[in-house]
Amino acid sequence: MDSKVSSLLFIAILCLISSTSTAFNITKILAQSPEFVSFNDLLTQSGLAKEMSSRETITVLALDNSSIGGLNGRPLDIAKRILSAHVILDYYDQIKLSKLKKASTIVTTLFQASGAADDRQGFLNISRTAEGIKFGSAVKGAPLVASLVKPVYAQPYNISVLQVSEPIEAPGIDTMAPPPPPAAVPKKAPAPTAKSPSKAPAPSKVEPSTPTESPTEGPVAADGPVADVPTASPLADAPMADETTAEAASSQVHAGGAVVVIGLLACMMGF
Repeated sequence: MDSKVSSLLFIAILCLISSTSTAFNITKILAQSPEFVSFNDLLTQSGLAKEMSSRETITVLALDNSSIGGLNGRPLDIAKRILSAHVILDYYDQIKLSKLKKASTIVTTLFQASGAADDRQGFLNISRTAEGIKFGSAVKGAPLVASLVKPVYAQPYNISVLQVSEPIEAPGIDTMAPPPPPAAVPKKAPAPTAKSPSKAPAPSKVEPSTPTESPTEGPVAADGPVADVPTASPLADAPMADETTAEAASSQVHAGGAVVVIGLLACMMGF
């Protein structure tokens, strides 16, 4: 039982040592050398230091304070592009560089991994020349502009820091449009809450109404005297009929009187 516990403890210690050996902090490494203060500050300001520390294997081509002066006055996004092309995604120390079999070796940088590089801007050309090891952009026609000065730090095979003579700037890297901001994730509209259907009001009980009969024409019998109601024109013409009758009676009276007078005159003449 004790042997099993000892074996597990030994394996745990090995894993802890292994994980510790692969971890590095580029800011702390460069802070040990005062000549790289400006370079270290730009890595921190641009966010590259954090990206570099998340990698397992890198080679940093560092610039001292006198060589990096031209990058301090550049916009931070452009300085970041240029400096990210100084981070090789592989391990190269001075010994490995001296043993390169090819005259020129193309290597991938952190700028290529960012996805913002155009053409071959994210690659570097490492060449062995009569003057020593030189570095330049892998863009076609780009010159070898930087020379290896000295090794600064090495932690095989995780990180190597090499000093170079001057910045390596890929053609067109300073005129590229800034990358678009990440697209905003559309917010999901809140799901409509299910509402219970509202109940319709119960119909009120209404007694069926007895249909009323339409009034019939003609007089309606009623108790007691009925008031005279003015009617249409026949009643209005009644006074005119009375006047005509009176005139006729008057004419007849006058005619009868005339007959009597004539009869009296005839009798008197006969005598």
